[in-house]
Amino acid sequence: MVDHVDIGGVNLHLSQPDDSPGEWIGQREVLKQLQACWLTVDARDRPLSPRIVGVPGIGKTTLAIAAGRTRQQSVYIYQCTSDTRPEDLLVTPVLAEDGKIKYHASPLVTAMVRGAICILDEGNRMNEKSWASLAPLLDHRRYVESIVAGITIHAHVDFRCAVTMNDDESTFEIPDYILSRLQPTLTLGHPARDDELAILQYHLPFAEAEMLNLTVGFLQQAHELQLDFSTRDGLNVLRYAMKRLAQDGNHPVGKDRVWAEALLACLGDEAADLQRLAERKRQSLGGQSTPMGLGDFFFDPDDPLHPDHDDEDDDEEDE
Repeated sequence: MVDHVDIGGVNLHLSQPDDSPGEWIGQREVLKQLQACWLTVDARDRPLSPRIVGVPGIGKTTLAIAAGRTRQQSVYIYQCTSDTRPEDLLVTPVLAEDGKIKYHASPLVTAMVRGAICILDEGNRMNEKSWASLAPLLDHRRYVESIVAGITIHAHVDFRCAVTMNDDESTFEIPDYILSRLQPTLTLGHPARDDELAILQYHLPFAEAEMLNLTVGFLQQAHELQLDFSTRDGLNVLRYAMKRLAQDGNHPVGKDRVWAEALLACLGDEAADLQRLAERKRQSLGGQSTPMGLGDFFFDPDDPLHPDHDDEDDDEEDE
């Protein structure tokens, strides 16, 4: 693969593609929807540039990578931030060892030149000035203009693009003229229990069944209560729990305690009290729910060791 290309008399040094596997598990419908966005059904048709929306850690980037892999195209990822500048997004000049200026193409421009796929990750972190530089690329014109390099770069016919956006407070509000170019909106939800278990097993095949079930049980309860804990959170909890378990000599009696410790260490005190979190959520939404606490994962409701067990009731029964 060539590492540079000449455009308008300017030599551009190209970026390297992402080499992660991008295995997608479950939720096949949203994968098909993304694949459909990148199809063309006529010589006069052009691909769409969808935005993939969901809570952080739910797999939006992995979904886009997987869709690119099914097309057997290279995938490039550009991480958007609040201080991204148009020259960062397109072409960046750098001073070479010989004192001359070299021009480096971003992952986006490299994907345009090579006819590959670019994922603009966390696009709602990027400011309007940078988005404005992409307006002609996202409509029928399909080109960008690099002010720094003084060239116009046209997208290869096979170039495809998608934008991921976290469904939370954004650093910047994306203007309507850009949102109208980023269509359709594909919403990614939390995976079902079997799918979430399969995801954890895929990434952590060495994890024990008991620890996997504890993690999936917590995540599914959190999803039901519409709490902001994602599959990525579960992976981090499980990774840390397995490391602590190995460190302690893999004692069976310590698994519940180690997992609870990992939950607190990774997600904080609030994660250990789903009941309080769900009650706060219920009050904010004006609804009702029957939440669970951390003790519900380890003890039956009537177990004397349950954290919410009422000792006074036992005293009355003894009398």
